[in-house]
Amino acid sequence: MKSMRIGGKLRRLRQEKRLSQAQMAGELGISASYLNLIEGDRRPVTVRVLLRLAERFQVELGALTSETDERLTSHLMEALADPVFEEHDVKSSDVRDLVSSLPSLAGALLALYESHRQAGGATVAPGTADGEPTLAALPSDEVTDFLEQRRNHFPDLETAAEALWADNQLALHTLHQDLIRVLAQRFAVDVEIVAAERMPQLLRRYNPLTRRLQLSEMLPLASRTFQLAHQIGFLAHRKEIEKAAGGGKLTTPAADGLARSALANYFAAAVMMPYGRFHEASRQTRHDISVLQHRFGVSFEQVCHRLTTLQRPGNEGIPFHLIRVDIAGNISKRFSASGLSIARFGTACPRWNVYDAFATPGMVRLQVSRMPDGATFFCLARTVRPPGRVTTRGGLTERGRLLAIGLGCEVRHARDIVFADGLHLEEEQIVTPIGTSCRICPRTDCADRASPSLAQRLEIDENVRGLSTFSITD
Repeated sequence: MKSMRIGGKLRRLRQEKRLSQAQMAGELGISASYLNLIEGDRRPVTVRVLLRLAERFQVELGALTSETDERLTSHLMEALADPVFEEHDVKSSDVRDLVSSLPSLAGALLALYESHRQAGGATVAPGTADGEPTLAALPSDEVTDFLEQRRNHFPDLETAAEALWADNQLALHTLHQDLIRVLAQRFAVDVEIVAAERMPQLLRRYNPLTRRLQLSEMLPLASRTFQLAHQIGFLAHRKEIEKAAGGGKLTTPAADGLARSALANYFAAAVMMPYGRFHEASRQTRHDISVLQHRFGVSFEQVCHRLTTLQRPGNEGIPFHLIRVDIAGNISKRFSASGLSIARFGTACPRWNVYDAFATPGMVRLQVSRMPDGATFFCLARTVRPPGRVTTRGGLTERGRLLAIGLGCEVRHARDIVFADGLHLEEEQIVTPIGTSCRICPRTDCADRASPSLAQRLEIDENVRGLSTFSITD
């Protein structure tokens, strides 16, 4: 087990319980001097002390693990890469010390930066006096954090999806019609497939007064089925959805609404790919996404997203990360259970294969990538075309919008994935060095660098031109 330093969290817990070091040390069965060393991060905590801590103080061990610290450290390092902090010369070791000893202060600093970033965009909140910019974080960022904090797994919604199957005799090969039947019989909702010209720019529309659900004819069958399940989620399980969203402590109505929509989507995926059946099929097929698409009647993106949710205690799947980007590098979906640090502000590392996917639409691109800290990942990426897009206007062909999906895991899981067959994973020459983003990546000699690194002062030699303006060579 990796050594854990939880001094700041332990000290805060002791202060909340209003205990002296001697009193808490007695509860944990250790000496006060040893507790003092742990709180000062001068000694790692042992498994025995951790278990005693969980027993005596009802502490969730997950809240004390380094995974949350690593995520906060990564996000804070990225924030401090902003040029506004450049003159302060903050080192990565400073950030790690802050997160370790004062995690609440580190979180507050990150929230303050997000407020600064949002205010700098001149976003004005409705009803704000004198047109002052709002200091709220982006709703999408709030919801992403909410999902990551819960490892993108919601047991109550999994149970609700399984109950829907059991109570209504659903079957995979007739699921689309079965869900239409459920909507009609249980909720008196009529489903109508509508011509594209009658629903411009819309894929789904539900009228609660007429109880009519309209779906665009441009939606493929997998997307229609997903929207049917999404609507059932709101009609049958709104209480569970609102309860789950309420636990996120979201700060704006927009974030609340986005969270509820994300959870209804979660329910829809759980209906289309029931946990037990999908997890077993993933294991048996060695995560062959094409086979899973056909077996469950779903899309490439739906399979990838569902794979990130398989975190049921005692029956977990591989911890995957997922990223969705457009051709300009904008990240519209991110989740990481693998431990990969995904950029929170701006674009990710240009060496990630998720960007290579745009060069070969529809082809699965593979990559073995290594972060600066040595963590190594097996990643696959492929482009997808969002459903429902009408591609012609006024006789001219509109650019077909493509997105790229990146899915990956720690390289130690690669042999459980069919796409890794034939790769010599132990060979160094197939490994691509990557980072989170250029500003916080310490690889100063990278030829793909788009901005200078905080790891080393940039000095321009007018007599020398490297492969990148911002790369530094000896």
